[in-house]
Amino acid sequence: MTYPNESLRTPAEPDYNTLLRANLERVFNERDASRRSAAVQELFSAEPIMYEPADVVTGRKAICDVAGALLKQFGADFSFVAEGPAVGHHGLGYLRWRAGPEGGPTILSGTDVVKISDGKIARLWILLDPPQG
Repeated sequence: MTYPNESLRTPAEPDYNTLLRANLERVFNERDASRRSAAVQELFSAEPIMYEPADVVTGRKAICDVAGALLKQFGADFSFVAEGPAVGHHGLGYLRWRAGPEGGPTILSGTDVVKISDGKIARLWILLDPPQG
């Protein structure tokens, strides 16, 4: 398609599914702190912000620390599992997930919403579903 004004052309979209699933697996499911830190360096912008329901976390190290603390809090067999593909457009994407012990009940579920800038996660909102039951 030819655009009358090239400044209106949308740049190539990032691969939302690959990026958000990598965040879930390599950051929030990674128990090894050095591998988790390397993944955060690769996947997140230089100064990311993560919005949790009760806190705002700034910086790669802080995001890495929060992920490690969650895994420690919930135990060795706890993990996050993606539900369906991540989707997005124009730099905004989301991925639904659930979490709990392997083979056990879901303890948490929610949606990660991200703002992508230059192919990296610049902002991450963690939206938790209301408790079931």
